[in-house]
Order: sequence, then C-alpha cells, then structure tokens
Amino acid sequence: MSLATCCVIFCRRIGTATNPQKSDLSWKDIRNIIKFTGPLILGGSLFITYEVLALKKSVTLDTQVVEKEKLKSYIYLDAVSFDKRENQGITYQARKELHKALRKVLTTSAKLFRNPFDDHFSTVDLEDHEYGLWLLLKKSKSDDKMARLQAVKEMAANHYWHDYQYRTIAQACDVRTVIGLARSKETDLRFFLPPPHLPEVKEDYSIEEELRQLLASLPQTEIDHCIQYFTSLALRESSQSLAAQKGGLWCFGGNGLPYAESFGEVPSATVEIFCLEALVKHSEIATHCDKIEANGGLQLLQRIYQLHNDCPKIQRSIVRIIGNMALHEHLHSAIVHSGWVSILAEAAKSPQVIQSSYAARTLANLDRETVQEKYQDGVYVLYPQYRTSQPIKADVLFIHGLMGAAFKTWRQQDCDNLEIEKALDEECYTQCWPKTWLAKDCPALRIISVEYDTNLSDWRTKCPVERKSIAYRSHELLEKLRAAGVGDRPIIWVSHSMGDSPALKELHDDFLTFAKDKNFQVLNFVETLPTSIGSMIKLHVVPVESADLGIGDLIPVAVNHLNICKPKKKDTFLYQRTLQFIRETLAKDLGN
Repeated sequence: MSLATCCVIFCRRIGTATNPQKSDLSWKDIRNIIKFTGPLILGGSLFITYEVLALKKSVTLDTQVVEKEKLKSYIYLDAVSFDKRENQGITYQARKELHKALRKVLTTSAKLFRNPFDDHFSTVDLEDHEYGLWLLLKKSKSDDKMARLQAVKEMAANHYWHDYQYRTIAQACDVRTVIGLARSKETDLRFFLPPPHLPEVKEDYSIEEELRQLLASLPQTEIDHCIQYFTSLALRESSQSLAAQKGGLWCFGGNGLPYAESFGEVPSATVEIFCLEALVKHSEIATHCDKIEANGGLQLLQRIYQLHNDCPKIQRSIVRIIGNMALHEHLHSAIVHSGWVSILAEAAKSPQVIQSSYAARTLANLDRETVQEKYQDGVYVLYPQYRTSQPIKADVLFIHGLMGAAFKTWRQQDCDNLEIEKALDEECYTQCWPKTWLAKDCPALRIISVEYDTNLSDWRTKCPVERKSIAYRSHELLEKLRAAGVGDRPIIWVSHSMGDSPALKELHDDFLTFAKDKNFQVLNFVETLPTSIGSMIKLHVVPVESADLGIGDLIPVAVNHLNICKPKKKDTFLYQRTLQFIRETLAKDLGN
C-alpha cells in the first residue's frame, strides 16, 4: 500500500556541516535513534509523530536543507517506490525506515486500544511517560460520556508535555475531543492542527468574484423579500465593481473608474463586506448552509479570514456565518476538518470582547457533548464561554436600547486620559462589565447579551420592499431566546432605554399587571443629567416622570442617558446596587 507520511520532527543541535554532500552517520545508527509515537489514519494517509532522542555519533547534514525546513511544523514525504535501481541515498533510506516502523506503530496502538482501562499496558511497547497520553486518548473515545469529558479535562490541564505530545493528540483525537479542547479555558493552542494549506491562487484570482459566485449559487427561495433584494444588489455591485477595476465597464463618455471609486476608498473591501452581510442572512437558512459547504464556502471564507487580519469587521462577519452553519450538526465534521477549530480556539482567547464572543458562540454550537442549547445569530453568551463544572442557577439577559449594541452598550464608562491610564495600570478597565465584573461576582449565572437591529429593516439602509415591525422583531427574538434555553431557569432582565409611544404604553400596562401578579422585583435607574447631541444640543432623553415604571425602586443617578448603563468603576453605586439587586433576587427566588 502506498502511504503519504506526515512527520513532526524534533532534534537537538548536532553541529555544522563542512561538506553537505556527505554523512558520517551510518543508516543503522539513524534507525536506532528514531522513536515513533501516535499514529492516525485519515483518508488513506498515515500521520505519525517521531522524536530524535539522541545521537551517538557526529553527523554531517546539508545545512541549506536544514535552514529551509527548520521553520516548518510538518515535513511531508511523498510515497516512493522501493525499486533498488532508484536513488539509494539518505532520503530514500529515511522513507524506507519510516515505512518499516509503521508496522510496529500500528501493532503497538492496536494492542493499546484493545486493552481495558485498568491494566498496566504490560503487552504494549511504550515508555512510562507515554502511558498517560495514550490512556487519555483512549478514554476520549470511550462509550462512557463522563469518561470522555474527564479525559478532555485532563488533557486541557496538561501544560508540561513536549511539543510532539501535543501534536500527537492533535493528530489522533476525534471531532468531539478537538471541540472539547477548544472549549476548555486554559487549553494550549498546540492541541490544534493548523488549517490545511489552501490551493494556490491563480494570477487573476479575485476574492470578490469568488464571493459573487458563491452568493449566486445559493437558492433564491425560502428567503424574505429583503434578503432577495440585497442579494441581487450585492451581486450587481460586485460584478460592476470588478468590471470597473479591470476597465471593462461600459458607460457614456468614458470608462467605469468613477463608478468604482463611488464605493469608497477601498472599493473591493466595501463590496466584500456587502457580500458577506448577504451571506450572513443566507446562512440563517439550513438548506443554504448546505449549499455554502458544498460549494467550497468553508475554504473560501477561511482564505478571506486569513487575508483580512487588519479588518475585524470582515472577520466577524465570517465567524457569524460559520456560527450559523454550526447550528446544524451534520456540518460539524466538515467545519472541523476544514481547519476552523484552530482559528476559533485562537479567536476565543482574543482580548477583544466581540471577537472572543463570536468565536465562543460558534464553538458552543459545535459542542454537543456539554451544550444542549443552540445560539442563533445575535444571541451571545458572555459567561460561561468555556466548559465549566460550576452549576448555573439563573440567566441574566442584557437587552440594549435604540442605537445600542450587544457589547458597546455595556462597556465601562469612558474616562478622561488620566483616569484611563490609571485604569489600565490597575488592569481594571473593561470593554464589557457583565462579562468581567458580574461573571466574577456571580459565577452561578449564565450571562447573555442580545444583539438586534433597532432600525426599521434588517439592514443599515432601508429595505424598499419590506419593513419589519417591532412586533415581528420581538417574535423573532423570542424564538432565538427559546432556542438558547431561556426560560428553563430563573431570569433577570437588564435593559436600557426601551422608549415612550402608545404601543409601548400598552405593553407597559400589560407588564405592570403581569409583574404585580407574579410579585416581580424591579429596580429602575434614571438619569438626572442631560445628554449632548452633537456640539450644540443638550437633551434630557428620559425625564424622571417618564422613567417611573410604577413598580419597584426608582433611583436617580447623576449621569446622562448614555452612561446610565456604563458604571465608571466597579465600586461605583450603579454597579454595586445592580449587583446587590441580582444577589437578593436570586436568593429570594432560589430560596423559595
């Protein structure tokens, strides 16, 4: 059988070469210093890891080859013929020995995986320090779910393994295990294989054109009129922009360059964002997710993600698409094998709250071992974002108001320069106080922040063919929260600036009747300072009489409308009183 062998090589420095064409080391010596661990057969290829343990003789190597290969994590050896008439040099001999050692590796692994957990591997040819690694790998594939979870937990807790041991796990673990490791808080990123190499791009390659083709391949059925409208608009703008940049757009009195420039300073990036936003909406439909995967979307989106390290907005749109695709379990294997888990695991550790939360949502949707809920687009778990043994007793939902957002509404209040410098020195400034302060003070909570559009359409520009009402959006949001398991535990709602109108007044009256009947606990803060609207206007957005709900405590605070949901520091009254209310409400509810 012909095998393509992938190796991770670790070796000590062995000197320099005076004559790179010769070797002072016999092949018998080389054969004796190679140790193999960790086989995994994937798609007809064998992946093995080996370590160069010691050298008993000096060796002369081609330093040019070493310089070329030393930065690579993997060295790929193509399958070769063993015809003696062919090259009998050291490369041929190395391949031959790797293939011979393969049989021993497979035999050893087969013995290990046939043995029960509680034996001492007496029939397995392994050294003492390898037992734990292989035992964890075996447990991670157990039929016992608790054994699998414990194995992943123990793997993630290891921070003393050699590099090759992390790579062994990366190559040998299954889909469930790699997802579990990605959702373990302190996991070493060496547990994850890097994404596979993408095909070489053609000279005239255009990401914009590939996005257009992917978008055009998606069905135009089962989608609302707004998605149809913006899909067609994205396709039209994409093709026209591309033609303009190539000088092929026909127009009166000249070429199409002014049209291309009308897209902004970076026309291609603008069109890419527009196409990605259309793909986000398509990815909310299950059958369209299948089409995206079947048409190479996972690879294309990965290439775009890697090319736009300097554009978080594009990367976030892509992760939203992958997160929507991850809602469908039959696509999990394709997402994992296309290399997305390593990207998501790294993004989940980002200090940027939006990046990490988008990645955490996608990983949670992939994790069917410990997560029963499904998080649709716009529903983000701020805590816990990783697997935890902490029992969750209640949910806290943060709902932003008009022109707000799931993350920026709940950031710490902006300070002047001196205060910011001091805050950074003290490491107490936060981009999202529910994720940092509240999660630490109340670890038994699941903290969810909801993102929804406060305009009259799903898009930043008005949709000319359909306008969605607040009632429609409310129903849409309710369905998303139900899918996330909201309602299965006690709930605390935290909201900002929910507005004054006849329809809302009616909702408010209904709420009062409902709240009094259920004996709800309510805490209401109201601003006492005006808010600056531009440089000339100051406005008291919500006066005291409008803020009075007629139930619970009403507390005036000397802040403006924007900062009433943004505590300046953790020890300020706004946060401490909110924390007290949450703790007291939980104690009362759970005590009953």
